[in-house]
Amino acid sequence: MLLGTSYALAAGLMWGLVFIGPLLLPDYPAALLSFGRYVAFGLIALPLAWADRRALAQLTRADWWEAARLGLVGNIVYYLFLAAAIQNAGGPLPTMIIGTLPVVIAVTSRLREGHGAALGWSQMAPSLLLIGAGIACVNQVELEALRRAQDADFGRYALGAVLAVGAVACWTWYPIRNADWLRAHPGRSPRAWATAQGLATLPMALAGYLGWGLWAAFMQPDFPQPFGPRPGPFLLLMFAIGLFASWLGTLCWNAASQRLPTALVGQLIVFETLAALAYALVLRGNAPAPATLLGALLLVAGVVWALRSPRAAAPAGTA
Repeated sequence: MLLGTSYALAAGLMWGLVFIGPLLLPDYPAALLSFGRYVAFGLIALPLAWADRRALAQLTRADWWEAARLGLVGNIVYYLFLAAAIQNAGGPLPTMIIGTLPVVIAVTSRLREGHGAALGWSQMAPSLLLIGAGIACVNQVELEALRRAQDADFGRYALGAVLAVGAVACWTWYPIRNADWLRAHPGRSPRAWATAQGLATLPMALAGYLGWGLWAAFMQPDFPQPFGPRPGPFLLLMFAIGLFASWLGTLCWNAASQRLPTALVGQLIVFETLAALAYALVLRGNAPAPATLLGALLLVAGVVWALRSPRAAAPAGTA
């Protein structure tokens, strides 16, 4: 339990970085940010694949297709939705909607598992209520800030909300499907599976990057090719996110998924919400409002409650 939770915490801290990428590069299209991030992820995975060559050789064709599906939905499409949502609505609204993931994943997992679930509804309810209350507190602060904005474009905010919901759908499917594969292959290396997803994502990301470049050459001829108007910061940020958020974050999440029930590990995505909130506040240079601090405390309390559930401590194989 302690080791699995620590892995989930590490993954959340690194995944929180992806929320500030579009804010640091607002002049870059969301598609370029998504394809660029996963080209970097795939290139990072290439030398790492040599270290995991024996484990990767054990993967079947079906395993590689599964890695490709996970990479497409959980990596490229998810970040395309998220980056576009942040660029259209700013940081607060997408963070607010993505913050519902712990509840959505936990409920979806519970519905899938039925009567054989590791966690019953009565055991999940207190932690879900605490997490939901914490998200509501944080969201109230962000919505009030949106209402006070004089130049708010509510059309773009609405589009950002729809795109963020698409990101939630992608990242509800991804961790459940990923955990299913890991539980079906308990002897496989989480590190090798993270590397496999990077390798499977690379050709799709390269094709997308090149396709976007050809489209931009005709539709946006003033946009500098191939790395945009600020190539140095763009490349640095893409490789930093590719290494820490994509490969290392996925590695840590895979390790957590092997050790914890799916309904519980789904709630631990709350660490990503807390990290994204903290990074956004630091980037803004604002101190958190009292309601934001209360929300963070409620989120943590919900996770602690979930971890103390007796059945949550069941081994991953049993779950």
